[in-house]
Amino acid sequence: MHEEVAAYVLGVLDEEDIEAFERHLDTCASCRRELKEFAEVPAQLDELKHSPSASEDDPPRSMSR
Repeated sequence: MHEEVAAYVLGVLDEEDIEAFERHLDTCASCRRELKEFAEVPAQLDELKHSPSASEDDPPRSMSR
């Protein structure tokens, strides 16, 4: 994974890095695919943050499948 994909999705890049990454996206199909895959991460994190807390004995949702 390209590090900037996650940083871009999470909104932690500064303006200069955003512009550079967006130019990079124009030429990198791999990063465009990763961006598409990670686009929902902020909403999922926000949902987890606001969901009722699980018991400490319960496994994380990703491990309970």
